[in-house]
Amino acid sequence: MPEIAEVARIVHFLKLTLVGKRVAQASAIDDANVFGKVGTTGADVAAALKGKKVISAGSQGKYFWITLEKPPHLVMHFGMTGWVHIRGEKTAYTNYYKKMKDADLEQWPPKFWKFQITTEGDPAVEVAFTDARRFGRVRLVDCLGDDIRKHSPLVENGPDPVVDKDRFTEEYLQKKMKTRHVPIKALLLDQTTISGIGNWVADETLYQSKIHPEQYCDDFNDEEISTLYQNICYVCQTAVDKLGDSDEFPDHWLFNYRWGKGTKDTASKLPNGEKLAFITVGGRTSCYAPGVQKKTGRVAPGVKVEPVESDKKEPAKKGSVKKEASKPRKPSRNAPQNLKSEKQSDESDVEPPKKKIKSKAPEKGKKKTSAVPEKIQEAPAEGRRRSTRLSGKPSDTKTSSYW
Repeated sequence: MPEIAEVARIVHFLKLTLVGKRVAQASAIDDANVFGKVGTTGADVAAALKGKKVISAGSQGKYFWITLEKPPHLVMHFGMTGWVHIRGEKTAYTNYYKKMKDADLEQWPPKFWKFQITTEGDPAVEVAFTDARRFGRVRLVDCLGDDIRKHSPLVENGPDPVVDKDRFTEEYLQKKMKTRHVPIKALLLDQTTISGIGNWVADETLYQSKIHPEQYCDDFNDEEISTLYQNICYVCQTAVDKLGDSDEFPDHWLFNYRWGKGTKDTASKLPNGEKLAFITVGGRTSCYAPGVQKKTGRVAPGVKVEPVESDKKEPAKKGSVKKEASKPRKPSRNAPQNLKSEKQSDESDVEPPKKKIKSKAPEKGKKKTSAVPEKIQEAPAEGRRRSTRLSGKPSDTKTSSYW
């Protein structure tokens, strides 16, 4: 999912190519997810764009926008697979284009486009918003361009560590951590607290800070909070400066080695020898180094823990004698009793048990009929996301809207 650096990359290209130009043509597909779920339509978006001059472009965390010479303005969110393509420009990363076929690179408009515009002038600039999985959002905000961040959805989100240096201070972070009781990874992912931090940025900042992702945020001392603050600023600023180009990220970053889960011939440890492991916190899989990120306080119960990658046993060699399976040890008295096993999924993923229907014995002369199953629960509507629990306490599960 695009995070703070990827969004900053797109804004960079929009400022470079689109700002200052007038839109000559605009068209949009009437997608009920991308437009309809935020109260507009493709036709409304196309009408708002056509004939208007683009005045500015900006971002706050995972949101970005373009302001026009008069309202309404466009505020966008990429969701999981959204992106903005500009004809003739490589707005995505090098690996993205390496995986595409030549025919797909030359195709315009690109696949899965939702709206596209063409500017006046020679040469004209052609821009398209695409989204294969349709979790992205494009909305219209009717306000003055300078006031766009004072309106929903931007006003409900926390400060951006790069754009809002005056708001995102060490004192701000300390106050948020001391007044909440959730795992630190979950706090970092909460967009109402900090805008723009997603899964990989959170993992990177915690690794650089030597902080365990599972530990409760209100259990850290002032020195640990100061270290975390400095690394949030460092990771976010560095990633934005590199425009999200992972080939330019520092070699010592966890980012370069965290993508090997469940695949062959991938790194299971860092170059310094530290092993990698995975844990589910705040509804997201976290990659961390257990030897570096030690627990120094209380941790959330019920966390799904996966084995350290380099500790996985190799298959027994041919001709070797199998040892008898040892008896399972009794759990420690201090061990949490509600940890889920590796094979268990989150309770929100488990289908509720079906009631058993007792069948009566068939009467004489009548054929035996099978019991009719109960009506199966309907699947959730398309595009709807499951909510995730941030902590073991139901009293502190407030998060911002995903969009």
